[in-house]
Amino acid sequence: MSQKRIDPMKVITGKNTRWSYANVWEPKSINGGKPKYSVSLIIPKSDTKTIDKIKAAIKAAYDEGQGKLKGSGKSVPLLSSLKTPLRDGDKDRPDDDAYRDSYFVNANSDTPPGIVDANREDILDRSEVYSGVYGRASINFYAFNSNGNKGIACGLNNLQKFRDGEPLGSKSRAEDDFAEVDDDDEDDGFLN
Repeated sequence: MSQKRIDPMKVITGKNTRWSYANVWEPKSINGGKPKYSVSLIIPKSDTKTIDKIKAAIKAAYDEGQGKLKGSGKSVPLLSSLKTPLRDGDKDRPDDDAYRDSYFVNANSDTPPGIVDANREDILDRSEVYSGVYGRASINFYAFNSNGNKGIACGLNNLQKFRDGEPLGSKSRAEDDFAEVDDDDEDDGFLN
């Protein structure tokens, strides 16, 4: 019987992780770059288990990627001097209530993530997954050294939705926009 290998750079977040900027159905280009699938994972600061796992995975990616991080330099930069993906919502997004009292990680991938529900059944209805839902994410961390930029990045593997949440973003839903409109409320100037 074989032992399942544990990847120290892979993390499964807690199920109260909120998804924001969820570009998980179609890849999207950011700042003119290659189109990618991506999501911002908002993790409550109270979820210390997930935060600790992410910090350990970032350290493991740093340790594993020292050759890449050193590049043609004489030494490996200190982890504290590198760009890392775990960010503090209170500091980096102080005007966004969704990020209050939370950390966040932006994860992306060249390939589409698998997306399942709480019963691990594939979600096929795209309207079920939007910015604002809660669930787990399978993510991995790795070192990068590209065009003079060095750091640790976060890859997106798969997503598991657990529950709906208030939609995030400025776009309103059609059912909300038209909920209070009376069809006979005024003459619109058109002949019927």
